[in-house]
Amino acid sequence: MESRLKVLGHPVHPMLVMFPVALLVTTVLFDVVDVVGGPDFLGEVAYWNLSVGLVGGLLAAAAGSFDLLAIPSGTRAKRVALTHAAANVAVILLFAAVWVVRLNADSRAAGGALLAIEVVGLAILAISAWLGGELVDRLGVGVDRDAHLDAPSSLRPAGASGGPGSTGGPGATGGPGAGGPRTGEGR
Repeated sequence: MESRLKVLGHPVHPMLVMFPVALLVTTVLFDVVDVVGGPDFLGEVAYWNLSVGLVGGLLAAAAGSFDLLAIPSGTRAKRVALTHAAANVAVILLFAAVWVVRLNADSRAAGGALLAIEVVGLAILAISAWLGGELVDRLGVGVDRDAHLDAPSSLRPAGASGGPGSTGGPGATGGPGAGGPRTGEGR
């Protein structure tokens, strides 16, 4: 199933998810170091990582919803996608709760209880990331229908030759794999 929201031929959701994941992971890492006696500024840096990570998470969720709505009902992909989405909503809500407490506190540093919530959020995020990988790598969600090992660049117009030695895509004559099944098909 091909992604519904693309930029320059690539799905937007995977382009966006790396930012909130990285920012939320570094939030927790900086807070752990801060809590065990690291430099005082790490709590403040963690707070700003958290702030930007939440905004990025909302943008990634919006992009992901386009693909979620396009997955056919009654499929394993839909069940996995709904679990992935629910887990991500839980992550955003947990980290947003931590953000609100830190916003109104005298110090932007996280204490023991907030850090525990962050660790739970991070564990759910790891599960959700695995589910996202399952959607793409196993179930083919967001994968271009013409994807194969010798596919032409996504920046080339449809039907354009991929250059010398190109197979021209599935169904073309000549070249290794021409007309054969795409990766994951025929199993």
